Amino acid sequence: MKKYSFLIGFTLAMSLTACSSNDRAKTSDTTATSETPAGGNLTDQGKVMHLNAEQFKVLVWDYSKHADTWIFNGDLPVIIDFYADWCRPCKMVAPIMDELAAEYKGKIRIYKIDTEKQKELAQVFNIRSIPAVLFIPKEGKPQMSVGALPKPTFVQAITEVLLVK
Repeated sequence: MKKYSFLIGFTLAMSLTACSSNDRAKTSDTTATSETPAGGNLTDQGKVMHLNAEQFKVLVWDYSKHADTWIFNGDLPVIIDFYADWCRPCKMVAPIMDELAAEYKGKIRIYKIDTEKQKELAQVFNIRSIPAVLFIPKEGKPQMSVGALPKPTFVQAITEVLLVK
């Protein structure tokens, strides 16, 4: 019951703090992001890594081969932050993700996907509002939530969804 209450509250809170795809008024201020170098190691731990569709297929799930079946390719649980540069709530979540990547180094991986550049991935997950955060446990089905949340809520989700034994 406690887990279901958390998930319901988690989903409600996120839906109240999200940018919808209709809110695409671009702003002039953009956040500095560290893109993964072309030959970079995408399994580096302790920092957030940006993914494109091809990298996603290798590191997370090859939806082109297994469209109807979830087969996780990773060796650690994963958080994927679907974002856009123009989204203010996404900018609020970005430093939290950086902190979590460092704090949970060796336990989880955190990836970011720019929905403006990776439209195919946004379609695969039916992303309509951002930030959208996908929690992928090592075993079991992924869980999606939408909206900006405070760090303690992400920590609780990591503990209760990703690092459950």
